[in-house]
Amino acid sequence: MHIRVQQGQITEIEASVLVVPGFDAESPRDQALDAATGGWLEEVYASGEFATRAGEFALLHRPAGMKAQRFLLAGAGSPAKFNEAEARKLAGAALRYAKSRALRDIVFVLPEQFASAAYVQAAAEGAVTADFEPDQLKTDPKKNDKVVNSFAIVAAAELASAAEIGRIIGESQNFARILVNEPANILTPLVLAARAAAMAAEVGLACEILDLAKMTELKMGALLGVAQGSDNPPALIVIRYEPAPGTATSTDHLALVGKGVTFDTGGISIKPADGMEKMKYDMGGAAAVLGAMRAIAQLKPSVRVTAFVPTVENMLSGNAQRPGDIVTTMLGKTVEVLNTDAEGRLILADALTYAIRQGATHLVDAATLTGAIAVALGHLYFGAFTNDDAFYDKLLAATKTAGERMWRLPMDDDYKDYLKNAFADMGNIGGRWGGAITAAKFLEEFVEGKPWVHLDIAGTAWHDEAKAHLAKGPTGVPVRSMVALAMGW
Repeated sequence: MHIRVQQGQITEIEASVLVVPGFDAESPRDQALDAATGGWLEEVYASGEFATRAGEFALLHRPAGMKAQRFLLAGAGSPAKFNEAEARKLAGAALRYAKSRALRDIVFVLPEQFASAAYVQAAAEGAVTADFEPDQLKTDPKKNDKVVNSFAIVAAAELASAAEIGRIIGESQNFARILVNEPANILTPLVLAARAAAMAAEVGLACEILDLAKMTELKMGALLGVAQGSDNPPALIVIRYEPAPGTATSTDHLALVGKGVTFDTGGISIKPADGMEKMKYDMGGAAAVLGAMRAIAQLKPSVRVTAFVPTVENMLSGNAQRPGDIVTTMLGKTVEVLNTDAEGRLILADALTYAIRQGATHLVDAATLTGAIAVALGHLYFGAFTNDDAFYDKLLAATKTAGERMWRLPMDDDYKDYLKNAFADMGNIGGRWGGAITAAKFLEEFVEGKPWVHLDIAGTAWHDEAKAHLAKGPTGVPVRSMVALAMGW
């Protein structure tokens, strides 16, 4: 899909459909637009048949005073609450509405007071992510009958770069979603590594894949303990971005670490059968990190960024890790595996240690780590845990820029008591209470005091139902926040 900005009088723009935000009934309406629609705009408001809330639409065919074939009024709520996040969702919802009707060329009108770089970027991101469909493995030849060719945003020519940034970020978010959507019989750990290497080559990044032998040499006992139950070998994917000579603004080295469990049965502590098919999404953190690196390579922030993606399958076999096994991490700490379904923190522990050994000064990890986070926050916010207030504030500002929702949970030292263990330095679970927090406290043991934020995205990385602006399935969270963090360094 081609993303661009377009200038010109709205009445003179040719398109399959011209999309205009419809604000609440108390907002002043454009008299020229009302005249161009033959009074339809005023009439549709007066009739009450058009609700101005998000996801509501009213469509007019062949508006007499316009060159566009259709005029689409899209519910936008109150102008006072119309921020970049709302613009992103509105553009996405409009695209999905038009696409469902096989409309191929869409022009999206940002009202003059919102025609800024941030809004143009958001609208482009919304359109690109809305265009993603999770049906890539369907063979129905008709599935591609409804394809959008172009999405134009009415804005000044100098805002074309903002639309381009939005396209890059949206496509990178979709790259992550494609990876998450792949079934585990296709996307094994080594296939994920190959996909990551191909992406890195495409955008000009350095990529290194640590194999089983190398990880054994490095004594990554926690990661390898999880991997030992599967016939599919593990890998640790490392992708490096370096600013161009003379452009780095600091000596900081940002590490993005993503949990890459390509399928999670739970191991010997097996999961219930109901819903287990969705466990292909347990590499959502890995996918988000790889998607972020794809965008970072193109947008070129002034800080060094390296991705570390430990990827394994958590399977059952005669060689699978057992409850009660004790593993030794790369850091040298011992862990009693009380529950083999708490495997994500084990592979992240060794990846965090390796990131620090590679010179990382700041760390962000993303993981579909605990069901407890969805119990706490639902499917709207991802949880955040940190050992450094200033670094957290930097990431919080990035999430607000990116339009993603994050909520901080406590990390008091007392929570570490839940991990106490009689037989090893710690257990890999802390019991029933505060599960998302005790998982974060476990990870904190491996960051060696470096500024660190852990993102638990288990409740937000997958939507069981489609949204007006987004297809069912993988969301690509938190690609945009990671990119915004790097770009705002």
